[in-house]
Amino acid sequence: MEAVFAVVALLFVLFVVLGAYATVKVVGAAKRSADRHITQARRTVEDHTLKAKALGRPGPAGEVAQLRLALRTSMRATQDALEAAVAEDESLKESLGLFQRLSAHGHELDGELRRLESEPDRATLAERLPELRERTERITQSADSLRWAARDRARRFADDDLDTLSAQIDLEAGALRHWTTTEQQSGPGPAPWPEAPAADTPTARPTRPGTPRSATSPEPVRPAITPPGPRPTYPWQKKPRPESTT
Repeated sequence: MEAVFAVVALLFVLFVVLGAYATVKVVGAAKRSADRHITQARRTVEDHTLKAKALGRPGPAGEVAQLRLALRTSMRATQDALEAAVAEDESLKESLGLFQRLSAHGHELDGELRRLESEPDRATLAERLPELRERTERITQSADSLRWAARDRARRFADDDLDTLSAQIDLEAGALRHWTTTEQQSGPGPAPWPEAPAADTPTARPTRPGTPRSATSPEPVRPAITPPGPRPTYPWQKKPRPESTT
């Protein structure tokens, strides 16, 4: 009896532990999903705000907003492309590592541009713009190069796979059409022609039993015209009437 209670208690504890583990996993997944939605919403709001600043603020302040928007757009597109491609191509892990190093410079530049958006000294901001523009172009060009290289690699693999598949389909189609050649080869051939007798070999003719025939006796001459035989009768012909004796 004590063993039964021990088993029941053990099962109860096991169910409690499994339930707690499942609850933690569900809560963690829900939290990660909520964080992703919040981050995406925050990025969308920031992008719309930067677009409004780039269009509504003339001069250096508007250009700083444009630089931030171009930097964020390029880096986000490259990150999404590499993370999606590395799941299918393990060789892109090195490219993803290079992008992570590039992202450190991008985050640093983005923070600097964000602080300069509220810079009241327009003259100092105008002096910094050429250097900020050059840094932004270098980072975005590197990110774009990684993104397009990954896409070209994926497209090349797809083209190679399509070429291989097309060649296999052509071979299979040729094999399926091979039945015509097989039938022609395995079909009945023409009947062989009998060999003609040699010109200098006399043809043996049958003789009537009991009647010797001389080797020098001439053969009987056949009539030139075969005498007509009896006319054939057909079932649909009427029988001739007998002549009257009266």
